[in-house]
Amino acid sequence: MLLDIFRHLKADPKINKLIGSDYLFAEYRCPIEKDEFQFITEHDFITFVVTGRKDWFAQGKMYEAKAGDAIYVRKGVYTIKQYFDIEHCVLTCFITDDFIRNFMRENTSLGSASRDDIQHDQIFPIDVDDTLKALFLSMFNYLHRGGDIPRNLVELKFKELLFNIVLNESNRKLAQFFSSINRTTKWNFEEVMMKNFHFDLELDEFARLCGRSLSTFKRDFRNFFQQTPGQWLSDRRLEYASTLLMNSDMNVNEICYESGFRNSSHFNKIFKERYQLPPKQFRERRKSGVLIE
Repeated sequence: MLLDIFRHLKADPKINKLIGSDYLFAEYRCPIEKDEFQFITEHDFITFVVTGRKDWFAQGKMYEAKAGDAIYVRKGVYTIKQYFDIEHCVLTCFITDDFIRNFMRENTSLGSASRDDIQHDQIFPIDVDDTLKALFLSMFNYLHRGGDIPRNLVELKFKELLFNIVLNESNRKLAQFFSSINRTTKWNFEEVMMKNFHFDLELDEFARLCGRSLSTFKRDFRNFFQQTPGQWLSDRRLEYASTLLMNSDMNVNEICYESGFRNSSHFNKIFKERYQLPPKQFRERRKSGVLIE
């Protein structure tokens, strides 16, 4: 089961955090004792590394985040590689789409992106200059002061954080992404599903990634794709598995799980129903040059 990072931080009483209606700010020291693990997030967040290092994997790319680095992470599923030689501590700032949307609408002088400028990256490295680093550390200090901190003050800090990002030309791609959030009220079904179909997620997790309740997700999905979510996911996963069989050295079990299937027997069964051959024979036929209808 994937770790839901937002819900984990929000629910754990031992984690230092500040919670508002449109944000969550927390100091996080990862308790998972694995070199690699996966998690899901239904909200975008900014993470600033205080100490340690992690490698983030998304869309076939690797992003290194070490002490002093910051990245913006969009809602989705991620694989993390950890290093245990130095204690890992990060400041994590979850910000809702509404918070960013309202910020951009209140500050129209910051500009807007055209449709050609819409960014589809899952992770955006953030240029951390001295001013932004000082801001992160001041926010970190709030978590250790104790007592109640006025919500208005925390919200001002979050707005200051966004100002520092968008006013830095080195963060132009992320600023364009903020502008695209300002123009949309619901996440694009196709983009979310195509980026995450090969993960073993429950339908309610896909619904949250799309910013919808489960019932609304099922209704809108069928209207958009002319298929149920289950039918569409099965088709995409089988197509992905067939591509891996033809173009990778992964074994059948590895391809099964990489494609989002939970067990190999179910995978073999429905693969044979779709392609008239079990996966292993499908690979052998294709590698021998025999076409399969």
